[in-house]
Amino acid sequence: MKTHRPRYGPFCAHTSADGPLPQANGREVLSIKNPATGEELCTVVSASQEDVETAVFNANEAFRQGIWSRAPAVQRAVVLSNLARDLEERVPDLATVESLQTGRAIREMRAQLGRLPEWLDYYAALLRTHASFVAPTQGPLLNYVQRVPLGVVAQITPFNHPLLIAVKKIAPALAAGNSVIVKPSELAPISVLELAEMAENAGVPAGVLQVLPGYGRTVGKMLVSDPTVRKVDITAGTDTGKAIGSIVGANLAQYTAELGGKAPIVVFDDADAQSAANGAAFASFVASGQTCVSATRLVVQDGIYDEFMALFMKKVESVTSRMGNPLNPKSTMGTVISLRQLERIEKLVQRGVGTVLAGGRRMTGTSPLDGYDFSQGAFFPPTVLTDVPTHDDLWREEIFGPVVVVARFSSEREGVELANACKYGLGAGIWTQDLSKAHRISAEIEAGLVWVNTHHRNDPSSPWGGMKESGIGRENGVEAFEAYSQSKSTIVNIASVEDTRAQQDWFAEDDAEKRYG
Repeated sequence: MKTHRPRYGPFCAHTSADGPLPQANGREVLSIKNPATGEELCTVVSASQEDVETAVFNANEAFRQGIWSRAPAVQRAVVLSNLARDLEERVPDLATVESLQTGRAIREMRAQLGRLPEWLDYYAALLRTHASFVAPTQGPLLNYVQRVPLGVVAQITPFNHPLLIAVKKIAPALAAGNSVIVKPSELAPISVLELAEMAENAGVPAGVLQVLPGYGRTVGKMLVSDPTVRKVDITAGTDTGKAIGSIVGANLAQYTAELGGKAPIVVFDDADAQSAANGAAFASFVASGQTCVSATRLVVQDGIYDEFMALFMKKVESVTSRMGNPLNPKSTMGTVISLRQLERIEKLVQRGVGTVLAGGRRMTGTSPLDGYDFSQGAFFPPTVLTDVPTHDDLWREEIFGPVVVVARFSSEREGVELANACKYGLGAGIWTQDLSKAHRISAEIEAGLVWVNTHHRNDPSSPWGGMKESGIGRENGVEAFEAYSQSKSTIVNIASVEDTRAQQDWFAEDDAEKRYG
């Protein structure tokens, strides 16, 4: 059964008549390839400047008409719940799509996508329970405060978790009543385009959720530059985040940016070595190390170092030996996103800095698991290095691949300093059985997310975002819903007519004291 179409185009109110096989009509056509085979999955017609301008105009018209923005909260909740149920049914097919377009292991994608309806359900529930409030304003005044939508919002999503990150952004934006335009990664747009179609079938009105495929440097830049857009929400690299931030700031629009990361894992002497080794392997190599919270720096205390490293390297060997066809449910790890990215990773690792304990070069030959030919795709093995200086790029910069550097430390203070010796601050992990130490160290780690004796746990109720150069703002939770809305105070004078005349005539011809403000 085919899980996707051979061709896609922009999903917009004005392109609805284009049909399932849209013509290019002078627009650029993207070739979407499977990183595990190099084969073309489908083609996607990129949005033109006219498409971007028309999509923004239609999104704003839909917002102004109020078909979604002023719909009762319970109505929006019902639609989000409907979409959650539809998404549940499509998880098997969409997981296959995700694996095909990203090269990630099907086991990962099934587990990840199986949780996505939770985000839609969470914001549907929030809509049903979220209440306005009355401010304690002085005097005979009723001051009620509501959350109202922003208007047209733009979202730019990455290739590493195409559907997860899109749903994390779309759910609160739609719940708040906005008109949403998504620019998905040019490398992996299929699942986001499929989701938009599902959303319209579930009851999201035309023009309220649109998708503009294309390159960030063209389509993305045009979208975020439009002054009609009142909020931009991106997941990207830090340099991209800074560039977009300057554009958004010039338009006085709101901005949320989940940017780069270089997560440390701090393993203390009192940790359970086996659990820590298992957890570090998961943190380092799930998604082939292509997440902003991937463990890229293992900081291990002297007393447990040898035991931990023996167990960790055994796990690395096990993961590597069981890599195979990403569509094989028994395969442990898939590819990186492209051969270009693989070459970048290999070049960084092979500069002669540090000692390579495992991996380090592109995989070739056949898989012991299933005979899959690794030379077909962008397969890079779990890679471990030691003796890397903290000023080197392997320690400082985001690699976005299955590469981890290991350092050892003696004192608690030294461990914290090594963990914080980085410009990023998105995620971090601590392994210890000392409850006091867990709380104490987590408070000192400069990261927006700190996991203790686990890693990469995510929930729609839990705020997600970074410190330092890892971004601004938060995804998830009430915080994300409120970031997609703004407060509006309505102040009503409830005094009698007589009192109003006596107290509020500022220019009365008497000397009675009047209230100002």
